[in-house]
Formats: sequence, structure tokens, C-alpha cells
Amino acid sequence: MVYGKEIIEVATFRANSDDGSGDRELEDGRLVRDNVYGTIEDDAVRRDFTCNALYYAIEDFSVRDYVGGYEDVQARTMRLIGDPETRYREDPVRMLRAVRLAAKLDFTIEPATAAPIPLLAPLLGEAAPARLFEEMLKMFLSGHAVASFERLEAHGLLGALLPETAAALRSNRSGALRRMVLAGLRNTDARVAADEPVSPAFLFALLLWPAYCRSLAGLQAQGMHAEEAQRRAADRVTLHQVQTIALPKRFSLPMQEIWLLQSRFSSRQRKRVFRLLSHPRFRAAFDLWHCALAASDSHADDVEFWRQAQATSGDELSASLVAASAAGEDEEAPARRRRRRRRVPAAGE
Repeated sequence: MVYGKEIIEVATFRANSDDGSGDRELEDGRLVRDNVYGTIEDDAVRRDFTCNALYYAIEDFSVRDYVGGYEDVQARTMRLIGDPETRYREDPVRMLRAVRLAAKLDFTIEPATAAPIPLLAPLLGEAAPARLFEEMLKMFLSGHAVASFERLEAHGLLGALLPETAAALRSNRSGALRRMVLAGLRNTDARVAADEPVSPAFLFALLLWPAYCRSLAGLQAQGMHAEEAQRRAADRVTLHQVQTIALPKRFSLPMQEIWLLQSRFSSRQRKRVFRLLSHPRFRAAFDLWHCALAASDSHADDVEFWRQAQATSGDELSASLVAASAAGEDEEAPARRRRRRRRVPAAGE
């Protein structure tokens, strides 16, 4: 409906049960079709959370509450309408909505609503991967990424969405990888608050970075050459992740480029520096490189070098690099005759 310059979405009230006059279908407890019309009272009971079941009546400018949603809003509480386990089985994505809305509104998930989530988290594997991708964007690109990540961890949902990242974080006893992810998410929230863009490619490069590091370390431990191990790790993590979340290639390919560029930041050879600065993924790769300071400050000098390189004119940067090379600060190792490398077979070959 168009009201002046505004477009107002209008929906018909629907009921939560089928008396035979509509079209409602459950499959193994999961709601796959729901098109049964009803009254406003029926529609309220059909909503997922009480805070999402408040109606504004334009005839008398009142708020109508049929399920106790007003009190829950006042108490900043997320509460499911109906039996929580049944409602989650009807639509497993409701578990993610509970976490996302609680993070966005700074609400607490009511104990009975939260209790089944860790047990039912595997049901997210039955959700459409494309739907989970959209839910991830809503969760992490709305300015509440840190709170969303922490709540996913707290309610046992991280492993269902990002299984290899969750495994990598568990095995990283120092907590360095988690600190890096949280630092990147804080930066993401800051950019959203400043109305600056955040690419889904960078978001997933950050969220899957622990998985990539773990896979890379495993391949290198097998004796695989560094560059090939990096490519194999990137492909492996991507292939495994898209089975859960449908990550389009327009994002997954740049994500892999961001990972593969990380190893280039340690070089200060003039040609390589300018080549990296001109790369279309440089800025996103540098942002990820900068986030790694939260895990370790061992590369702080490199971060500062690249920060200054971006703010320096091409001629000045070129002159400083030539001078540094002449002073022996970045001497290249003597060129060695290349030997043909024996191909390392992939796992399972």
C-alpha cells in the first residue's frame, strides 16, 4: 500500500492451525507450507516472539497485545509463543532470529526459550543454505556483529553455522584467533555505525579465518609447499562451508583472494609493494592483516609500514624503498636456479 511517499507492507491475518479451509503442511515437525487465514487473535498466536506480536490500531491509536508482549518488551525479554521445542522444529531458523533480535535489541532470551537451542542446533542443517546466508548478513551487517557472535557461542549455534571455525576456536588454547575475530567484528560494527560499507567477502574472510589457519597448518605439517598449501586450504574451507551456507562465488572468490594476500605483507621489495597496493582486494586484505594485531603484535612494524605506504605518494614511496634496499634493509636472496618441484598429491589421492 502506498501512503504518500511511504510504502507500507500489508499482510492478511493468518491462523496457527488449519480447520480444513486453508493450506498448511508439516513435514517431520517442520512447517513447509502455511497459508491459513484467521483473525487478529489467531495471527498474534502464530507469531514467533511475544515482542513481535504487538499490533497498532489506527482507528484509536492503541497498541493491542494478546500474548503478553508489552510486559516482555518492558522487561527486555525474548520469549517464544507456544512450546519452544515445537516452534523451533517448525522452523529451525527461529533459533537464529532469537539470537539476532536479542543482540539487536539487547534483550535476554527467556530461559525456557533458550533451553532447547543447543540440543536443536543441528536442525539448522535442514534449512535452505541460501536462507542461512541471508540470515548471516542480517546478523553481522546490522551493527551488532560482536553481540551476535557472542550469543551464537553462548547458545551453541556457532558450530551449526560455522563448524570448522568453531572447531578451530576450540583447539586454539591461547584464544588468539577468537580475539582476532572479535576485533574484526568490532571494526565491522564501527563501519556500520558510520554508514560505511562492509563487504560480505570480508565478513566471511574474517569469520572463516580460524578455519583457514587450521587447515593451512595441517597441510603444511604434511610437508606441502606454502603456496600450494594456502590454495588448498582456501579451497577446502570454502567447499566445506558452502554445504551449510550458500556463499555465492561473487563473495567466495574475493574471500579467498583476501586470505592468499596475507603472506605478501611481509615483503618490502619495491615491485611487490606496488603490485600489492594496486590489487583490487588490497584494502580488505590489509584490514584483515590489521585485525591480526589483536592476536599478536609480532607484525606491528609491517602493519605500520603498509599504513604509511597508503598515505605516501608513489614517488616518495618508491624513493624510500630504493633507499632502504640500498641500505640493506630488504636485501633479496641471491636468485637460485629453479628446480622442478614434485607434485604433492591431494589428500585421498
